[in-house]
Amino acid sequence: MTREQKLSRRDQILQALALMLEQGRGQRITTAALAREVGVSEAALYRHFPSKTRMYEALIDYIEQTLFERVTLIVNEPGTVSERCQRILTLLLIFADKNPGLCRLMTGEALSGEHERLQTRMAQLFDRLETQLKQVLRTGEIEQGYRPTIGVSALANLLMATVEGRINQYVRSGFRRSPQTHWEDQWPLLQGHLTVATQASEHSDHAPERHPDHGLDS
Repeated sequence: MTREQKLSRRDQILQALALMLEQGRGQRITTAALAREVGVSEAALYRHFPSKTRMYEALIDYIEQTLFERVTLIVNEPGTVSERCQRILTLLLIFADKNPGLCRLMTGEALSGEHERLQTRMAQLFDRLETQLKQVLRTGEIEQGYRPTIGVSALANLLMATVEGRINQYVRSGFRRSPQTHWEDQWPLLQGHLTVATQASEHSDHAPERHPDHGLDS
């Protein structure tokens, strides 16, 4: 087999695994079942992946690469703190919506009974996304004169908790309830807490007082 054919078979295995994750909710996937889905022997699977753990790791690699390549683009694009945070969160929701099988990895539901390091990697992925949001918020404070209505760490955690909750609802609904449902209506509420522009005075080094009537509206 040529290298291209080997790569094609590898991708075929991963696509079949993602499909089985989507369709086999509540069932532990075996290599024997995966081999039947792909139409090859178990031995053929192991020529491409030494274990099922490595197959899951390859899917996690794909999730990480896809999300963080785009997050990097978002962070480097022109935009306000609010716009960048919204783009990052919406990216995550759209990715989840389009990849239901992978959502079962992201929530950890499909990893019960699998190697512990898989759970650790998924936790690290969400930690990295939360760290990226913190960086966006802190950069906004320095470069754009924005102040979150609560601390940066607390706000970044709130934003991630909201998105993670939506993905969990998507999985729990059997992928019937899109993680993007009501997002456009709910984002302005989060945005109101996200940033409050400060009007820095050219003649004073002191930060201006926050308006006492500031509420949820952006």
